[in-house]
Amino acid sequence: MENKVIVSSSPHIRSDASVDKIMKDVVIALIPAMIASVYFFRLGAVKAILVAVVGALVAEAAVQKIRKQTITVKDYSAAVTGILLALNVPASAPWWISFIGSVFAIVVVKQIFGGLGHNFMNPALAGRALLVASWPVHMTNWITPGADAVSTATPLAILSGEAGVDAILPSLKDLFIGNIGGCIGETSALFLLIGGMYLVYRRVISPRIPLIYMGTVAVLTFVLGGFDFYLTIYYILAGGLMLGAIFMATDYTTSPMTAKGQIIYAIGCGVLTTIIRLYGGYPEGVTYSILLMNVATPMIDRYIHPKLFGEVK
Repeated sequence: MENKVIVSSSPHIRSDASVDKIMKDVVIALIPAMIASVYFFRLGAVKAILVAVVGALVAEAAVQKIRKQTITVKDYSAAVTGILLALNVPASAPWWISFIGSVFAIVVVKQIFGGLGHNFMNPALAGRALLVASWPVHMTNWITPGADAVSTATPLAILSGEAGVDAILPSLKDLFIGNIGGCIGETSALFLLIGGMYLVYRRVISPRIPLIYMGTVAVLTFVLGGFDFYLTIYYILAGGLMLGAIFMATDYTTSPMTAKGQIIYAIGCGVLTTIIRLYGGYPEGVTYSILLMNVATPMIDRYIHPKLFGEVK
């Protein structure tokens, strides 16, 4: 008997979940947001998505080939990173912006640290942070939806006063549907919610992190913003909050394992986002808030332990 079977200690949990099934569901959930981005931003959105996905797939295959590892581009994880990176750039950005961002996300943030499941922060958000720091003009050149594609300001920039006193805030209807300037994937709250509900239905994510994250932003904005209900709704729908809360803060690798830990994590994301938005020099705070809480996740997991199986007081 040469063949030996090594198993972990009980209890043994069976599941048919796999990386490719989970990532395929995430891609499906992102389809409504991608359709909305193409509808509102036309060829600019198509270019950004295609270039970012190709860049992510090529980068992952190249690194794994060099390291003589099994090439895993068919598991959809690199494609998800490419799509999320693309949804975080403006439609006006040149094609190489999306390419550099996705290659950095895969090579530096994901593969250098060991590949899928070993990255310490969300690759797509880290890629966006690099692009904002390196090419801020390209990453803040917002255009209006439609064929005209004239320069405009984002709702958050208008609220912060960066767009000038003459700038007019879009209506809540346009904000909800996505008929506003901004990154191609963050403008339509409606289609992001549809994707989020699909992920919850498929049990790919729990609604815990998105709801607590957005709820924290809502409460703090309401209190610190002068108890203005309209302003609170505006801050929930505007910017990258829904895209970040639903698709990035819920990343398995970079979020805490326990329910209590996820609550702390989500509240931290909400507090940081609100502080940056209301008091920082940058009108949007979702990217840096999630990245900072990604870094704090190991500490949260260290001090928030799940109960041992069979443990009694």
